[in-house]
Amino acid sequence: MKLNDLSLRDKEIFSKYLSLSSHELSVYNFINIYIWIGLFEIKWALINKSLCVFFQDRIGAFLYLPPLAQTHDPETVEKVFSILDSINANKEISRIENVEAGDLEFYRGLGLKCAQKSWDYLCSRQSLAELKGDKLKSKRAAYNYFVKNYSFEFLPFTKKDLGGCLKLYQTWAEDRRGDNPDMMYRAMLEDSCNAVEILLKHYDKLNCVGRIVKVNSKIKGFTFGYKLNADTFCVLYEITDLSIKGLAQFIFRALSQEMTDYKYINIMDDSGLENLKKVKLSYRPVKLVPAYIVKRKLP
Repeated sequence: MKLNDLSLRDKEIFSKYLSLSSHELSVYNFINIYIWIGLFEIKWALINKSLCVFFQDRIGAFLYLPPLAQTHDPETVEKVFSILDSINANKEISRIENVEAGDLEFYRGLGLKCAQKSWDYLCSRQSLAELKGDKLKSKRAAYNYFVKNYSFEFLPFTKKDLGGCLKLYQTWAEDRRGDNPDMMYRAMLEDSCNAVEILLKHYDKLNCVGRIVKVNSKIKGFTFGYKLNADTFCVLYEITDLSIKGLAQFIFRALSQEMTDYKYINIMDDSGLENLKKVKLSYRPVKLVPAYIVKRKLP
């Protein structure tokens, strides 16, 4: 079976298969697949009319999403594990990631193990746009502080902003590294920098929404996201100058106010980080959307 190298030319076929059903997890979008091309060898194939997306790094290979098709097919799953086993010396590494809760019955019916990996945080767009009530009082106060104390512009991202955004990310990441000695977290910051650079360089081809905040004519914040489904907009990145009080709350609220076509804002997962979990929970999500990993029961 020939596996195809992922390229921007594949966006149309990916969009076709990703849209066969509505998804709540943020990974079900071409943007959130393509930006990892600098860190993984990403390949894909059509197996029994199912789109299968393989990720591989120095540790091994896995299926990034379950096979995307009109109907579930046991033969496709069997073929996927056969391909993974041909790459992985250790069969325990072979797995299917980011399976949605509605598909668990099918995989369990095949005798496979299903374990929760993480969850996405789904927020009410209107709640984020209004910041009403006592539970969001601190967010509202931070937003008001920024608006009252800074001269700023909230603008669409353009290619001329690429350098300024990358510089801001590097400064932000350096500040984060200084506050957190955890080696895994530091590695994630490096990985994310690579993904951000790919996103910015190919922004015009990825159908992404990008906004920046300039303070005194300098880029001090940026945010990027995309349409996930008819009801949900996903915030992929939000980076701000940590020294500017209220800027993070401002850019999040401003984007939410703009996305009036959507009922929900998906703010993605917490990467298993307790501090990030606290921040996401502080925005009072209305739903946690679980993601699962599927493996075989090996002897």
